[in-house]
Amino acid sequence: MAITPPSMPSVAQSEASLTTDAPNSFKKCRGRGVAIIVYMLFLGSVLAIVTAPIGALIAHMKKNDAEEWVASHLQFQIRTFWLGLLGGVLFTAIWHLLGWIGLPAVAPWALGYLYFTACLIWMVGRCGVGITHLTNNRPIANPRSLAFGGARVTLADR
Repeated sequence: MAITPPSMPSVAQSEASLTTDAPNSFKKCRGRGVAIIVYMLFLGSVLAIVTAPIGALIAHMKKNDAEEWVASHLQFQIRTFWLGLLGGVLFTAIWHLLGWIGLPAVAPWALGYLYFTACLIWMVGRCGVGITHLTNNRPIANPRSLAFGGARVTLADR
């Protein structure tokens, strides 16, 4: 039998909380509401980019105040923001370089649309995995990952 810290719910504890009066105990965990708000701000950045930096700032400020399993979500969100920003800056430099070397204008634009679409899928996917884990009262297994936090992502219904 594995011993888990009291602030880190196990799968058995999470399942038990769904069948008893304890579901509200996870909803009252320190930082859980903040993590939900940050996920919503990140998803809102699809329409208004300014919400992503606000979400990252909130996650940075609240990470140390949250319970350990919720802090994994905040770390995952912080990493999502900084990896997205780094990728955007690097791609913008490459995009300008492609235009500068004289390629036909359609090449950098087509590459830009493909990159933007891939980034959108990546960000929405990370938020989807995070929200699913958060609503199931589970931590992000690997909040420092480049992909989806160690989650197995499928398109099948289960």
